[in-house]
Amino acid sequence: MLNKRETHSCNNQVDAFAEALATARQMQQNWLTYGVDFVNLYVEDVDGDWLETWEDDEILGNYRLDAIKEFLVSNDSVAIKVRQHLGERSLFDFAVNLEESWRIFETNDRLSAVRRLLAGEENSVDADDMRLVDLANNLLIELAEIL
Repeated sequence: MLNKRETHSCNNQVDAFAEALATARQMQQNWLTYGVDFVNLYVEDVDGDWLETWEDDEILGNYRLDAIKEFLVSNDSVAIKVRQHLGERSLFDFAVNLEESWRIFETNDRLSAVRRLLAGEENSVDADDMRLVDLANNLLIELAEIL
């Protein structure tokens, strides 16, 4: 049984690496095809102030994101429930989106954003489900304590 888990985990890592490699190759091909203008494909607001605000949106070195990631992989009961709820969804992507949601000032808007994150893009889960609302609320309470 342990070998099957290790093989499954290894296959997932290989698949993730292959996907990242394919994305990098596509980006390189776009650079070769479009030259410097390839940035228009990857940056929505090329002419905006994104360069001046680069540090504001930086993922690496973001203490808040690091704290959220550490919490999500912890043995905390809320973190465990979140991982169980997410299932196969990317925990890192969830953490990044959760950190972005944390920037929302209004408490009710933040709660709604976290509920939508937990429900997922496919919305196969009802965002108004009371268990989902409770999980989102408990997650925000835990995050408020560590952030």
